[in-house]
Amino acid sequence: MTDTIVVGVSARNGSPEALRWAVEEARHRGAAVVAVRAWRPATGGTSGTRPPLTHDPTEAYAAEQARLADDVASVLGPDHGVECRLVHGGRRKALVAAPQGAVLVVLDAPRRTDLTTGPMFAQRLVYSAPCPVVVMPPAVANEGPTPLARAGRRIGREVVRAAGTAGRPGILPAPPVDR
Repeated sequence: MTDTIVVGVSARNGSPEALRWAVEEARHRGAAVVAVRAWRPATGGTSGTRPPLTHDPTEAYAAEQARLADDVASVLGPDHGVECRLVHGGRRKALVAAPQGAVLVVLDAPRRTDLTTGPMFAQRLVYSAPCPVVVMPPAVANEGPTPLARAGRRIGREVVRAAGTAGRPGILPAPPVDR
């Protein structure tokens, strides 16, 4: 039986670095790669209402399965050899259930940088996955700084500049440096 590497593929960005890394690791190990995306059918209504009569979950599933295949092909090319699997449920459930016999689960860089609201998805997955979990760091995944991080850096530069020139008459502030 061939070892399997499972990659969580985000519907938001397609997880390109996680896919590339997993395929490269699979080449070294002689393993197969399974791209997994969690899926929940949209009901089209609010809680307590019936779904619209035109809603076809089978059609919605097929459309999302095709979208997953397109996302994987756009990163790896048309002849990638990666199995694409759409799993009904939440992200963590999909990634914990998918790796039957998997040797590794690979995730793209976590999106959230706010650590005050509870454990991050990747951390929760590490404690519930039946195999090792590899998480691409933001620098590898080409996730640039968030708007909040950019604003924080800008404010920090301004504070340092103001502190350096405070109470020193006749000293002009240095021109701003963009980084």
